[in-house]
Amino acid sequence: MVYSTAAARKTAVGKEKKMIQASNISLQFGKRILFENVNIQFDKGNCYGIIGANGAGKSQFLKILSGELQPNSGEVIVTPGERISVLKQDHFLYDEYDVLSTVIMGNKRLYEVMQEKEALYAKPDFTDEDGLRAAELEGEFAEMDGWDAESNAQTMLNQLGIDEEKHGKKMAELDGNDKVKVLLAQALFGNPDILLLDEPTNHLDVKAIRWLERFLGDFENTVIVVSHDRHFLNEVCTYIADIDYRRIQLYAGNYDFWYESSQLALRQAKETNKRNEAKIKELKEFIARFSANASKSKQATSRKKLLEKIELTDIQPSTRRYPFIEFKPEREAGNDILVAEGISKTIDGVKVLDNFTLRVDKGDKIAFVGDDEQAKTTLFRILMGEIEPDEGSYKWGVTITTAYFPKDNTEYFKDCDDNLVQWLRQFSPDPQEQYLRGFLGRMLFSGDEVYKPVKVLSGGEKVRCMLSRMMLSGANVLLLDQPTNHLDLESIAALNKGLEAVKCNVLFSSHDHQMVQTVANRIFDFTADGRLIDRLMTYDEYLERVAQEAQG
Repeated sequence: MVYSTAAARKTAVGKEKKMIQASNISLQFGKRILFENVNIQFDKGNCYGIIGANGAGKSQFLKILSGELQPNSGEVIVTPGERISVLKQDHFLYDEYDVLSTVIMGNKRLYEVMQEKEALYAKPDFTDEDGLRAAELEGEFAEMDGWDAESNAQTMLNQLGIDEEKHGKKMAELDGNDKVKVLLAQALFGNPDILLLDEPTNHLDVKAIRWLERFLGDFENTVIVVSHDRHFLNEVCTYIADIDYRRIQLYAGNYDFWYESSQLALRQAKETNKRNEAKIKELKEFIARFSANASKSKQATSRKKLLEKIELTDIQPSTRRYPFIEFKPEREAGNDILVAEGISKTIDGVKVLDNFTLRVDKGDKIAFVGDDEQAKTTLFRILMGEIEPDEGSYKWGVTITTAYFPKDNTEYFKDCDDNLVQWLRQFSPDPQEQYLRGFLGRMLFSGDEVYKPVKVLSGGEKVRCMLSRMMLSGANVLLLDQPTNHLDLESIAALNKGLEAVKCNVLFSSHDHQMVQTVANRIFDFTADGRLIDRLMTYDEYLERVAQEAQG
């Protein structure tokens, strides 16, 4: 039996301890081994962030924990009576149901009781036996807080931004973003004992993400989450579970702590002559810094206590590789960067840009935020000369050279038979294969990989190629439209560092909160109500300002 409860295992896991445990789990697809004899336990009161490179098996591991996927060997052990809730990925699964019912279905047993009760009371020939059954159901219904179920579901939907007028609609009537919020509410509904979330922030607006962070920060049961959102992992996680070459290693703390500590361990491993006392001192100072930054939430307080107990031997260098991303402008830009005045553009009968005006000053790193993705992409395409505005004009400074990362890179790879070396050569000032192979090696393309046809590359590999193209350009203004799409956490972190370090103007859009916060010194918001807000401040400062204005 692969999926079991912890009955008869009390001596192994503790008499009263609430948990879910993977015991000797192995998973293999053909010759490819994802996990081998993995043993890990997830306890009540903690939030675990599952991280790993693309293809490492993060989502597959969640499916094993939920019972959806059978491992090749091993078993999943769950404390008896614990209810597992999973964030559904199929956005069409509940199209025939109304929104409120879909949320309540998050507690499967409660929904079953409600349906059976309704069927019983609707019977024209209600018998004594039916009465006894109804009494049993009413008792079970009350124990599951059934009388408040609809009210609780409505409250959660409202908090996620789903207005009451939509609560009675069929799921099929909602747009994709609203469906995501309803399915999230479904997963969270009814206080599950174990909560499994695969990329819960995808397609959520900033307000909904911040609400989810607060919800999980106060959640008292077990959370296991896969996410590429580093800010989210930092806010909610007390542990990081790192999938690294067939094993899963557990670390106390959030993502930043894991990343910085693994880098520290790597540096210390290389400095073999460094005295152990000095290493310990450095580690203690490092841990103290992270512990001091703990926020007010229960999760963060718990994390702080864990960090204070860490020893040097608890931290190991990661074996994962990071690309080297560095932008070097060939010439410094003058004082005139970009002036855009009164730009308007209508696409398919919809006015996407309406009297857009912007002056970019030297040193500005501007993040374009807001829910209107089409407006941002259209603006970038206009500024790069791919399409013409209907009204208005723009002018780049005479010293400006640009490099552009489009959201859709299909045209760069479609029907292209070139290998990686050949493809990159067309953008390189040095055509020599040795130089190109060295450059590709820094971007994690090694050995015979450089001879792969570019048309068969994965989404993440294509993004790294496009970033390589930008680095080779020597441009002094960078424009990037959602550059973190398809990237793993390692590549996102490397890109983040590269954009922070570069001494030139950057105009970009991104859903990565941490990137926007650490790179941008100026925020331009395409608001949902059509306003254009330009603020010289960091992203967190801007969000705080918006929150204060909303409160009056």
